Amino acid sequence: MKSAYFDDTHAAFREEVRAFLAAEVLPHAAAWEERDTVPAHLWKLLGERGYLGLLHPRSVGGGERDLFTSVVFLEELGRIGYAGLRAAVSVHSYMATPYLTRMADRDLSQRYLASAVRGERLAALAITEPGAGTDLSGLGTTAVRDGDHFVVDGTKSMVSNGMTADFLIMAVRTGAPATGHGPRRTTGLSLLVVDTALPGVARSPRRTLGWRSAGTATITLDAVRVPADRLIGRLDNGFYYLMRGLQLERLTAATLALGGMEGTLEELRAHLRARKVAGEALARKQALVHRVADLATELAAARQLVHHTAWLYQEGELPAVECSMAKLHTTELACRLADTALQLHGSHGYLEDSYAARAQRDARAATIAAGPSEVMRDLIGQAVLT
Repeated sequence: MKSAYFDDTHAAFREEVRAFLAAEVLPHAAAWEERDTVPAHLWKLLGERGYLGLLHPRSVGGGERDLFTSVVFLEELGRIGYAGLRAAVSVHSYMATPYLTRMADRDLSQRYLASAVRGERLAALAITEPGAGTDLSGLGTTAVRDGDHFVVDGTKSMVSNGMTADFLIMAVRTGAPATGHGPRRTTGLSLLVVDTALPGVARSPRRTLGWRSAGTATITLDAVRVPADRLIGRLDNGFYYLMRGLQLERLTAATLALGGMEGTLEELRAHLRARKVAGEALARKQALVHRVADLATELAAARQLVHHTAWLYQEGELPAVECSMAKLHTTELACRLADTALQLHGSHGYLEDSYAARAQRDARAATIAAGPSEVMRDLIGQAVLT
């Protein structure tokens, strides 16, 4: 499909990524789902191909490619239909390590980014806690300065890549929150790089409904001594860094959902053409044709929203409202599409190992991660009505 956002270079890159995923990922992805992990050798392969550093600077081995190269990569990653893998890769490359590129000083960035881009060290983003997630003012993990270290105590939950990460980009409380209501209550937050090998770091696996190969974990920190030079950016500025990082995170989630829907619709189309009832293919049943037509139309509209939002981001804007809209619309549409696909597969779609069942499990998580749909509506509504 011709597009104002992609050129022949992007098209060639799409074919390259699609071939790589077909050869190196799809034959093994189901087994990785069962083992709740992405193997180390795949990270190395992704690093060798340059796929983990598309947005990162050349000084750390990255590609410094335009944002639409990443859009292509994320769409193709979503299209394969294994959301645990796409969550693991996107968290590493687009949700955790970008804080090192944008906010960390050169020494800290060099120390961690080069190995992360090569796939030798794995990153995770640790924000959510048992009692706080979207409400950053409720974060309770503390980092108290003690000489040339911070002493970190607390618990982080629902950490994708948590079981295999070598280091965490972690939101911690370094100062007391302001009293009262409103954005001032989010003061006192900072970002730290925490090595998971440090004494006092313990992690336990959590088996999720979908996204199984993402290696989700609960991580507890008991008097963990983190060198003070692992602070990202300025002390107590973590909230502002997170607000910027969340826009790329939501755009990434929308792009992955877009690719996931492409894959689900492609698989559904093949099923409807092949399955016959009373000698006639389901693809010729008008009631089903109309349902698919509506979903395909909504998907086309979602594609334009996501690509336009990516263009705004690439132009140097911080399109917070558009990122929220894109994330809200695509992830909720993905749930409707997955639900329809399962229904139209009939009883075989309800089997746990079917494509349709996996698509439904995986789609739901995206409406929660990076800010649930309810929060997206809040943000959008406030912007529209202000």
